Amino acid sequence: MPTNPHGEVHRQREVAESFGADAERYDRARPRYPEILVERIVAGSPGSPGSPGSPGSPGLDVLDVGAGTGIAARQFQALGCRVAGVEPDPRLAVQARRFGLAVDVATFEDWDPAGRRYDAVVAAQAWHWIDPVAGAAKAARVLRPGGRLAAFWNVFRLPAAVADAIDGVCRRVVPDAPFGFRAVLTGAVDGYQAVFAKTSDGIRGAGGFGEPEQWRFDWEWTYTRDAWLDQMPTLGAFTRLPQDRMAEVLDGAGTAIDAMGGGFTMDYATVAISAVRTGTGARRP
Repeated sequence: MPTNPHGEVHRQREVAESFGADAERYDRARPRYPEILVERIVAGSPGSPGSPGSPGSPGLDVLDVGAGTGIAARQFQALGCRVAGVEPDPRLAVQARRFGLAVDVATFEDWDPAGRRYDAVVAAQAWHWIDPVAGAAKAARVLRPGGRLAAFWNVFRLPAAVADAIDGVCRRVVPDAPFGFRAVLTGAVDGYQAVFAKTSDGIRGAGGFGEPEQWRFDWEWTYTRDAWLDQMPTLGAFTRLPQDRMAEVLDGAGTAIDAMGGGFTMDYATVAISAVRTGTGARRP
């Protein structure tokens, strides 16, 4: 999640490259994405049976930008897509390769596509780490005509009692944090609107795309105490926290969840910014 969704998040490279510290935990604990979103991207991309101009052949060529451990990539593969990844953190790339995903280690802005073309370029929980104009221009360069760019995020809202307890612990353990933990923990869609706006503006600024659309899918997930504590260290707000401080935060969070009966239901909204590649020119990244 962006730790500062209103700033130049893509310049925070030390955070962007911190998620591989525990790649196995990241893959195990991070939530997946709604199947309805994945299906919509596939159905609306060229080459998908039933899509405009489709030859009816199965399987799309999909590029997963900021592929991480391949969580989203595997969901696209399950629908018959051929997926390749670009990931700047070699530790995450190693984990993705264990699941059979072909991954190039590079930032997307510097990545060399070597003439490869795709039906869809997707970015799951990653586009805010990419320069919004340069990234969109690179996507336009590698997409086939009619291809789709789709950047999407899982945005969660912790129950107030859990958020308050974790915020209290964080204020005590990490008093010098450059952001408010409560705002991060209760993120909600409103807190991400600046990221969504930058993404849309970047697509417009790059050229070569139709008008961006915003899609939203609301869902819930029930966490046990242990499942949530497993996920917390993978969040951008905590990935660089020393182990002793992280242990204190987890202890406080666990106490709060125990007081709620040992679990809670999280509200999620998955939001996508999507645009279709047109025949007009794009700025070269």
